Amino acid sequence: MQLTKIRKQFPALMQEVAGKSPVFLDGPGGSQVPQSVLTAMSAYLGRYNSNLGGAFFSSHQTVDLVNKARESAATLLNAPSKEQIVFGPNMTSLTFSFSRAISRDWQAGDEIIVTNADHFSNVSSWQQAADDKGVKVHALEVDTADCSLDLVQLKSLLNENTKLVAVTYASNTTGTINDIKAIVDMAHQVGALVYVDAVHYAPHMLVDVKELDCDFLACSAYKFFGPHLGMVYGKREHLEGFTPYKVEPATDLIPGRWETGTQSFEAMAGFIQAVEYIASLSELDESEPLRKRLEVAFANAKQHEDALSKYFLERIAKYKSVTLYGISDLSRLAERTPTFAITIAGVTPRQVSEHLGKEHICVWDGNFYAKGLCQQLNVLDNGGVIRIGCMHYNTIEELERFFDVLEPLLA
Repeated sequence: MQLTKIRKQFPALMQEVAGKSPVFLDGPGGSQVPQSVLTAMSAYLGRYNSNLGGAFFSSHQTVDLVNKARESAATLLNAPSKEQIVFGPNMTSLTFSFSRAISRDWQAGDEIIVTNADHFSNVSSWQQAADDKGVKVHALEVDTADCSLDLVQLKSLLNENTKLVAVTYASNTTGTINDIKAIVDMAHQVGALVYVDAVHYAPHMLVDVKELDCDFLACSAYKFFGPHLGMVYGKREHLEGFTPYKVEPATDLIPGRWETGTQSFEAMAGFIQAVEYIASLSELDESEPLRKRLEVAFANAKQHEDALSKYFLERIAKYKSVTLYGISDLSRLAERTPTFAITIAGVTPRQVSEHLGKEHICVWDGNFYAKGLCQQLNVLDNGGVIRIGCMHYNTIEELERFFDVLEPLLA
């Protein structure tokens, strides 16, 4: 990939703050956005701002825009059809909405499984639905050695009463990627549904819902170079079979029956361009099918991100005062994203992020709503962890600067 060309497309990466170029290592909390996305959102709002169903040009443009956004999402996720894509304000709101509908027929004696690896958007929503119905909730633990999910424990928890397994594709804290295909297969053997949180996975690896055979999969465009827009893929039989909470006159056809209120059409315009931006990383001609361009693009990005991971892991291993949570084995880079969770002896995570922030190096500290993980790692009451998250637009030079500034805290 041509990093210089790529970085020039991001206004945030080209700016200076107090005479210094900022270093954005906060990607897991929300990526930076290319100019093409910003232009598309402004163009829609400036020329075609309308609602659906009107007998005039701007409404027609909006209908076409929504259809195009669904097609882009279906291609990105490899969904069978665009009707299986539901849009909403964010993944969390959509998951709460789906949890209400999916749990309508749950009853006492039923069970569900959530995990300690997950952001609590994919935990609290199901826990609260279970509480409403008197359903038992099991929490699947992680192996603290690499923060992967314990599939032996999962097998012991699954039974004929299990209604649903809610699981993250990749940890938003440690970057550990979970074997979703194996989890789906295990859950389906007992008739349980699987709801996958792919928010952290989708910016780094190409999703294939057909291959996974998952029942639902959710992600958020603002994590992969787009605006704040959530989306959920669902199997057709589920989207048509479950009864959503909706306004009575609204359509009962999918996917509209799941989309409450007026959608953010400008966000959809930006999302379309975000997908096109990712595809451009393939450097293939635009005449090539979008899915093919995305496959090559993610492979190119993964190669660069693995180089960033290798540099980070090799350098961080030199410091005895640092504890790294997650996969550190360089032979297992395929099983992680370039997101790293660390603690430094004698320094709180907040002190580290503030120290870096003074030099305009952006990292996050805290628990990142992964409460179960931080509890199991015994860091929740100590400020959580420091999270360093790279994207394909980051460079080795930026990581060098990160370590140079961090050095006084590591001594």
